[in-house]
Amino acid sequence: MGMTLIEKIIAAHSPDPVKTGAVVWLDLDIRSARDFAGANVVGNFRKYYAGEKVADPRRTFFTFDCNAPANTIPYANNQMRCREFAREQGIRVYDVDAGIGSHVMIDEGLTLPGSTVVGTDSHLNILGAVGAFGQGMGDQDIAFAFRAGRTWFEVPESMRVIVTGSLPPSCSARDLTLAVVGRLGSKGALGRAIEFFGDAVDALDLSGRITLASMVTEMGGIVGLIQPDAAVVDYLKIRSGRTHLDLFTSDPTATYVETIEIDVSKLTPQIAMPPKPDRVVPVSQVGDVAVDSVFVGSCTNGRYEDFVAVAEIVKDRRVAPGVMARAVPATQEIYGRLLKDGVLATLFDAGFIVSNPGCGGCASGQIGMTGKTEVQVSTSNRNFTG
Repeated sequence: MGMTLIEKIIAAHSPDPVKTGAVVWLDLDIRSARDFAGANVVGNFRKYYAGEKVADPRRTFFTFDCNAPANTIPYANNQMRCREFAREQGIRVYDVDAGIGSHVMIDEGLTLPGSTVVGTDSHLNILGAVGAFGQGMGDQDIAFAFRAGRTWFEVPESMRVIVTGSLPPSCSARDLTLAVVGRLGSKGALGRAIEFFGDAVDALDLSGRITLASMVTEMGGIVGLIQPDAAVVDYLKIRSGRTHLDLFTSDPTATYVETIEIDVSKLTPQIAMPPKPDRVVPVSQVGDVAVDSVFVGSCTNGRYEDFVAVAEIVKDRRVAPGVMARAVPATQEIYGRLLKDGVLATLFDAGFIVSNPGCGGCASGQIGMTGKTEVQVSTSNRNFTG
């Protein structure tokens, strides 16, 4: 019997027999902690592994993106504890100026197809965009991963989502993603790994693949894996400095618990209505709604291409009076490119508040929150109250 893509990746990192439902030891290529729960990871490491060293400092990282720079005393102290631990252990901190950790891992060439990565980020499965296994875990689990360089993991069931047809010009990768979320709901992929297939998926650039993979958490999934195309492979080769990458593919005889087909050839722009990301409807059905604020950014839509798309819309226009529009690039590198190319100037001239890289509107209200009766249009992966 053949193996699914997640089974192939796990088998390449485990000495144990790999089959659905089996609990195996999984060797980890990258172990990370962000400023959210990072101090708890340090606390657990000091408690249970006092005086010991992390398994491999070159594969261990902190990424500060939730509260960047820290604007509360608790977050400032938590980041300080992580920095102190990092100096003691000789591990790298991607500090408050770096940006969203999962994006940094891709752009720095740390995460490659078939990699295994864990951290304290609930959306670390975004790394499926490059065919890697990413998984968010609790602080005690990550402390153990820091010390051991591995973790135990239950091999999940796999399902296929086949996206057929070509995406209409009026739609983006986000509309495709929302169509998938709306179809699966918040539990349609619960505890499963998704493999995405289809011409519409193959046509997505890296930023579009990131958008799709980042929303798998909202479907209850473990990870959503997309086979890297030549453009993604070339990008990762340049970023990692490698001339060859090992690519994993599922076997033709692999067993999937479910296969779902979604035709996007006639898709129209989609939106998720509060308070749940899977409450997806066509924008045309919403009607006239007064908007108080707009947020563009997050790990789902914080790439260079996202801001270029917004800039094309608002060029030579102004944000309406009474509306607060905010833009937060995902990483410092993206911020710099937008700055040099004049995209940020276009957004600024239109009346946007442009902030430093990070999670922005998703975490800790870093770029402002939404009042009780206010309406916000957001590119975040979640639309919970506030």
